[in-house]
Amino acid sequence: MGKMKKKFASGIATQYISRSQAVKRLQISLKDFRRLCILKGVYPNEPKNKKRANKGSTAVKTFYFMKDIQFLAHEPIIQKFRDFKVFVKKLKKAVVYKNPLTAQRLRRNKPVYKLDHIVKERYPAFVDAIRDLDDCLSMCFLFATLPKSRSTPERIIRMCRRLTVEFMHYVIAAKALRKVFVSIKGIYYQADIQGQTVTWIVPHAVPSYQPADVDFKIMLTFTDFYVTMLGFVNFNLYTQLNLSYPPKIAAEDDVNRADDRELVTAEENFRERISAMNQSLMTAVGTVEEEPQMDQFPAATETEASAVEQARQEFEKVKKLAALFAGKKFYLNREVPREPLVFIIRACGGECSWDRNTAFGATFDENDSAVSYQIVDRPIEKKNQLINRYYLQPQWVFDSINAREVLPIEPYLPGQKLPPHLSPFVDATGYQPSRETVILPPITERVPDIGMDEGEENVSDSDEDDASSDEESPVSNKSKDGKKEESSKPEMVVKRGAPKRVDQKHSEMVQNAEEKRMAILAMPKKRRHLYEQIMHSKKQQQKEVRKLTEKRKVIEGGGSGKKKV
Repeated sequence: MGKMKKKFASGIATQYISRSQAVKRLQISLKDFRRLCILKGVYPNEPKNKKRANKGSTAVKTFYFMKDIQFLAHEPIIQKFRDFKVFVKKLKKAVVYKNPLTAQRLRRNKPVYKLDHIVKERYPAFVDAIRDLDDCLSMCFLFATLPKSRSTPERIIRMCRRLTVEFMHYVIAAKALRKVFVSIKGIYYQADIQGQTVTWIVPHAVPSYQPADVDFKIMLTFTDFYVTMLGFVNFNLYTQLNLSYPPKIAAEDDVNRADDRELVTAEENFRERISAMNQSLMTAVGTVEEEPQMDQFPAATETEASAVEQARQEFEKVKKLAALFAGKKFYLNREVPREPLVFIIRACGGECSWDRNTAFGATFDENDSAVSYQIVDRPIEKKNQLINRYYLQPQWVFDSINAREVLPIEPYLPGQKLPPHLSPFVDATGYQPSRETVILPPITERVPDIGMDEGEENVSDSDEDDASSDEESPVSNKSKDGKKEESSKPEMVVKRGAPKRVDQKHSEMVQNAEEKRMAILAMPKKRRHLYEQIMHSKKQQQKEVRKLTEKRKVIEGGGSGKKKV
């Protein structure tokens, strides 16, 4: 007789491990375990049979793969976590016993861990890091706008700001920007980085605040890894584009810039001018790469020929977008968002400047005769306008990039009602406003208007005036014989409307009831439960009072009736 197998000694019960067992196995705290899982990219997994994975128990637990926990056991960062705990104990002891020399020595030798090996481990190929760059950029741009606090240290904020500015400089130099969309959440950007589509969001430049219901410790752990990752990516991108890293401003652009140096130190002036993003960067020593050209391949079939033709058309559109604002100068008023406009204009080959008193890095003044466009967002007096330039609202720049052509300026003049700003990330077969309200690239053929034949052309202004002078109905059509035929489409009837009467008392009652409901929803769970119990008891008392009152009325009414009889 063979040896009997023990229950839950094989199969799915040995493939999974609970979180408490994993923490006990690694001999670290739950806080360090969460941080380690985020850094290493290990996440919980739900087994198909929870009861068997939990060895017959039905308790709710979080499970991980056993092989992932065995993989974490060999991570050298765990020893750094333990060293940091020892450091904290020694530092507390030195502070309690009032030994400042020991405390100073301990702070100087504080254990710090590095994440370089984890980045190389998670992204063995450079293209893998670019594919996973969306969340990295969104998180770094978010932390770059946050204020300094205990949950967001200044070191992380400065590093995120520096790395994001370096990445935007690369997008400008590589002409990799493809789409831009302004939404309530922020500004969405899409770039083509070495054949990979990267999309990220940048928050609006508003007074920053930190909500109380957000766990910044988890976000800070992600940001620690993303900062190291983005540093590697920026270095590799700059090297491949033959740019010096860290970025340096080209020597020919340093002329006539002494006015900025008078206000701050040389280091701060250099950092501010790099953040301005309106000057070209210095290239590294070596040959400059030539402009890429599309290769020509003979097509064997019609399908391949159509694919090659589509690729050629897309290449021409991208090439046109890269030089959309080439040779044009833009002047930005102080009320418009400066950084996003400078980024997208320079990514399309244009030049930007602003008032020197607003920010560092201005290259030309408002009175420069070479300025082609001035971006404004407030009404301008006619006496202050110059004849040799166009005054436009900021949306014209965003829509021109999405359309991949310089749009007409009439709908975007100051004071004009702007056309709808549509998202370029949605499918072209979705909602499309008419051409009269928005100017879009001819992605698909225009659907003919209702009540018109496909081959019928649009009526000109003069024809419309002649048609309006006719005595017949505008919905009637003329046949070939010249006779007028009635259309099946019903006539539009306009009736006079009645003013809507508003009951002020009723609206106030509705508003008070809604405010009361929202106040109840905003209560904590314990207080809301207590409030519901109190209100329930009050309703029961009111119900009893109404019953007694009705009973009293019935009795008194019956007694008076008997007397009347």
